[in-house]
Amino acid sequence: MADTEPNWEWYRSFVGVLETGSLSAAGRAMGMTQPTVGRHIDSLESALELKLFTRSFDGFAPTDAALELKPYAVALASTAAALRRVASSHGDGVRGTVRLTASEVVGVEVLPPILTALRRRHPELVVELVLSNKVDDLLRREADIAVRMVRPVQDALVAQRVGGIELGFHAHERYLAEHGTPRTMADLKRHTLIGFDTETAFIRQMQARYPALTRAALAFRADSDLANLAALRAGYGIGICHVTLGKRDLSLVRVLSSDFAPMLDTWIAMHEDLRDSARCAVTFAALAAGLKDYIPVG
Repeated sequence: MADTEPNWEWYRSFVGVLETGSLSAAGRAMGMTQPTVGRHIDSLESALELKLFTRSFDGFAPTDAALELKPYAVALASTAAALRRVASSHGDGVRGTVRLTASEVVGVEVLPPILTALRRRHPELVVELVLSNKVDDLLRREADIAVRMVRPVQDALVAQRVGGIELGFHAHERYLAEHGTPRTMADLKRHTLIGFDTETAFIRQMQARYPALTRAALAFRADSDLANLAALRAGYGIGICHVTLGKRDLSLVRVLSSDFAPMLDTWIAMHEDLRDSARCAVTFAALAAGLKDYIPVG
């Protein structure tokens, strides 16, 4: 291997090309010119003495070496971003950047008013919100705080359960006026159902409890919860949403409430090293209080 120590920017460009598949797309995403990204890739390949990409007319295809290096480069990116967040927080008062991750529905429908109130109290606090249904590993510092619907299992995390979010079948009143209201779970066979596209462990657990929720029975399939919620609000058919959200929209009607009422166990977690961070502490507390207000008692 060459004696030249790779520059961090080279790794950043490497990750950018891996994610986008081209120099130009990576450059646009990172605010660099295409030639600059190209020079970074060439320099990294030279320093590592490895071929990282196969050039072709339709983009850059990663080599086996690039795919093996990817998790380490991504970890470098996460660590560098975490370093910048910590550095930004030093000074008087609560300030700096805090990075949150939450599911699509929680991030879009639930957190904005909570974060708005937090911003009013701490105007020098900056929030980065990552919408993801994946159980990201906070130990890799991909985020500072996570709102998740499963209990965190890592020992190095500070976690707090805030309650259970009840789910229910809902339909737009317009759909029910046209197609009628199901009275039993068996009646769902005669209705247009909205739901998942790809089966996950959570989906399989739901199917075990509610056999009617098969993929074949769904007339609208999307892995985006926001897309499913939009279809529900448009009157496409019957779908699942938070009971609290359903109550906020007078045009949505809950159906089969006695037959279908699963709970989403809701947790907030952060790395224990951030316990004494002012920016993370106030954000964690605000999320806990706001989510408890969102989740009805009893």
